[in-house]
Amino acid sequence: MAKIDLDALGIEELAALRETAGDILMEKVVARRAELEAELEKLSVYGKPAKKPQAEPTPSVKAKKSDERKSDEKKADEAKDPVAKAA
Repeated sequence: MAKIDLDALGIEELAALRETAGDILMEKVVARRAELEAELEKLSVYGKPAKKPQAEPTPSVKAKKSDERKSDEKKADEAKDPVAKAA
């Protein structure tokens, strides 16, 4: 950042510089506050007692691998012996 000779600036220029610096600082404060509030929100779950989940979906029942193999073998046998079905 370039150095500014404050002694050479007039009152209006100094006031504009002060306002610009204040605006930049305020933007940084707002951004940092948002970061801190987000972090606080994440941490707040540790300070509260655990809530029970309202309605969890029931887990779906999956077929066993042995059942899948049997059905695959059955399909393979049917594909190999099309003449037996026709007769």
